[in-house]
Amino acid sequence: MQQHPIPPAAAAELESGRTIEAIKIVRQTHGLGLKESKDLVDEYLRSRPDLAARAAQVRTESNKKALVRLLLGLVVGFLIYRILSAL
Repeated sequence: MQQHPIPPAAAAELESGRTIEAIKIVRQTHGLGLKESKDLVDEYLRSRPDLAARAAQVRTESNKKALVRLLLGLVVGFLIYRILSAL
């Protein structure tokens, strides 16, 4: 398999913890498929543990935010249900 370098724009996205955006940039830049692009980004992350840790932290924070939004939606939905059922 021919080795492609990580484009600077993809590296910048990885610096910000945005792995999916980096994969998209690699796909566009090198014309690779999804799997090949993901493998290239994963290989780059393995060579840079600091970036891998940052990406994991961003995913964790994103998951926490999604959970909070879900719980808030459930609470609001329950309150609306209680108000409407009392009418």
